[in-house]
Amino acid sequence: MRLNEHFKNLGESYLFVTIAKKVAAYQKEHPEAKIIRLGIGDVTRPLAPAVIDALHKAVEDQARQETFHGYSPDSDGYPFLREAIAGYYKNFGVELDPSEIFVGDGAKSDLGNMLDLFDRDNTVLIPDPVYPVYVDTNVMDGRPIVYLDATEENGFLPLPDPGRRADLIYLCSPNNPTGAAYNKEQLQAWVDYALEQKAVLLYDAAYEAFITEPGLPHSIFEIPGAKQCAMEFCSLSKTAGFTGMRCGYTVLPRELRFGGVSLGKLWQRRQGCKFNGVSYLTQRGAQAVFTPEGQRQIREAIACYQENARVMMEALDRLGIPYTGGVNSPYLWLKCPEGLGSWDYFDFLLERAQIVGTPGEGFGRNGEGWFRLTAFGDPAQTREAMARLERLGQ
Repeated sequence: MRLNEHFKNLGESYLFVTIAKKVAAYQKEHPEAKIIRLGIGDVTRPLAPAVIDALHKAVEDQARQETFHGYSPDSDGYPFLREAIAGYYKNFGVELDPSEIFVGDGAKSDLGNMLDLFDRDNTVLIPDPVYPVYVDTNVMDGRPIVYLDATEENGFLPLPDPGRRADLIYLCSPNNPTGAAYNKEQLQAWVDYALEQKAVLLYDAAYEAFITEPGLPHSIFEIPGAKQCAMEFCSLSKTAGFTGMRCGYTVLPRELRFGGVSLGKLWQRRQGCKFNGVSYLTQRGAQAVFTPEGQRQIREAIACYQENARVMMEALDRLGIPYTGGVNSPYLWLKCPEGLGSWDYFDFLLERAQIVGTPGEGFGRNGEGWFRLTAFGDPAQTREAMARLERLGQ
């Protein structure tokens, strides 16, 4: 018996586990401290009333034999939810067949599990800084990783290098952690590159609902040629507050084929073997998100987070701290003041202001010297956190 030796190449713990341990140790030493958490991107607003109503009805369905649901007919998702998601994409001018949509328990799971479809010798291209899951799941499999520098100089929106080889390409827009968002011309460059390389784009659109600037794409499939080279991962965690409910979806177009093999068919076969599907109750709640009433209600919650972001941006502007994000994203990516390292700034904010953020170094080498704050907090606590931050600046 031999273990997977690639696990030895992972960091000691997942980024947010490390943060939790540091905060717990501080809280133990300072039990009176009123800590404001703007680190992990967990939501604080309750589920929309339309979702709650749908969940109640689904519970009643399970109480009657004639409407009871056991195993889902398949692991891909109930037709009622897949059809609702396909209808949502029409808002962006994207036509999808419901069979191209696969319901899962969140983008994080699908991003990791999707790697079952690909050979371990494939070269992976990942922007740095980046959501740690992209890196860690490939390290676990032992794939060679090539990093693409996302820096202040390129607005944290790197473009492809035609001279660099890649098989699997990760993109996230609006980006976690930097909050930067690609425009259509930039995404077209990536689609053209993937087609030329005969590579697959793994496109994370978990934060598309936060886009406010007109003209920015909400889906990679708004870009010509994307259906031949891209898959898209989406989540209801931040869009509709499903962090505790767990529901997302992945789009694999029929045109996405390699060597005559449909990646959608491979994924369907993989999920049928390793996944029993998202619960009936959760899928009914998710269906309600895409109703007119559900859309109106989740927009109210998103507007609350966007107001938090505005408060944070104004505070950073007054302090003269450079940052990206906040406009099309719930994240603000700020430069650590006075040349501090990102973990040093984490400790400084925790000890001097009892504010918890996320050190940029945890997202990659290019994150050193940068720091992520989230706009998902309670509005009153967000305002208090910014007041504390400004007092430090004085």
